[in-house]
Amino acid sequence: MAKGYWIARVDVSDPLQYKAYVAANAEPLARFGARFLVRAGAFETVEGTSRSRNVVIEFPSYQAALDCWNSVAYQGARELRLPAAQADTVIIEGYDGPQPAAADARPPG
Repeated sequence: MAKGYWIARVDVSDPLQYKAYVAANAEPLARFGARFLVRAGAFETVEGTSRSRNVVIEFPSYQAALDCWNSVAYQGARELRLPAAQADTVIIEGYDGPQPAAADARPPG
């Protein structure tokens, strides 16, 4: 079964209120098996637009990612975030199919 992911780009306008959101989202994230892969680390925008903070959260399945988002506990936490930050969030199913062969991964030339 493919994993599920939340991919979020965030601009925080009220860091103190945002900390309340982070504290409140810990329980539902843990309950649905979430694991942070990216949590506001260094980044470089190489194409398109960006926000100041990027987050990638892995879940055991796409359904777990959806269920967490739709849970009463997470939606309560989200209400704390709304006045503190603007976010673009995508919930996406991971890919378990074939990967490029090593020879295909080398740059041409």
